[in-house]
Amino acid sequence: MTSEKTYTVPTMADMMAAGETPEILFWVGCAGSFDDRYKRVTIAFARILNHVGIKFAVLGPEETCTGDPARRAGNEFLFQMQAVANIQVLDGYSVKKIVTACPHCFNTLKNEYPALGGNYEVIHHSTYLQQLINEGRVKVEGGESFKGRRITYHDSCYLGRANKVYEAPRQVLAALDADLVEMKRSRANGLCCGAGGAQYFKEPEAGKKDVNVERIEEALGTGADTVAVACPFCMTMMSDGVKNKNQEDRVKVYDLAELIAKGQGL
Repeated sequence: MTSEKTYTVPTMADMMAAGETPEILFWVGCAGSFDDRYKRVTIAFARILNHVGIKFAVLGPEETCTGDPARRAGNEFLFQMQAVANIQVLDGYSVKKIVTACPHCFNTLKNEYPALGGNYEVIHHSTYLQQLINEGRVKVEGGESFKGRRITYHDSCYLGRANKVYEAPRQVLAALDADLVEMKRSRANGLCCGAGGAQYFKEPEAGKKDVNVERIEEALGTGADTVAVACPFCMTMMSDGVKNKNQEDRVKVYDLAELIAKGQGL
């Protein structure tokens, strides 16, 4: 049963005004802030952090796009404008450690901001959840049981191939005591969901099978009833693929944070 308890998430400005310093800055990202489906992931992750007593904050209205879509689409000038503005805000709050649920934000903040002077410890939420599980701070109990369920995990390009994060998401899923079944193409050989390189913002080329449909066919081929993702773009593309195959009643797409929150009854 999902708890109806609500939480107030402080902003960095709130924390500074109170003379407090958060353990982490939770970088919510555009999708986590504005996409109705991915807002549920933001809420799930925030509930987990609150449940285990992590002191965290968000930037709130001071957070803007990292500039990743602009750079992928070829607008380097816009990317640098957005990046420099974000770095000024982050440095103004002396931010040291950032956790985000978006691999695109993760990759940009971690690997591309340093060239512009933004140097931070940046962790994807899959790795952070794995750490909390390994430390015994997150225990999947008292909530929904996943025993006997079949879950397949889709490797996000910017988390997997770009940053070599393959095991953390799988270790998080292992805590659910479900059957993890791999697609034929996984880890370094995983197939893109079809959203990469700013393709998310345009229509697919005519005459070709949509990449997300091809990818969801691989997921369905495992016999899994749950497709686990760790990226807002992948969430949309895989969910649309499930709809394309008319499998919404049988197969559900969830982010790792949602699955852990369900297992905790949050």
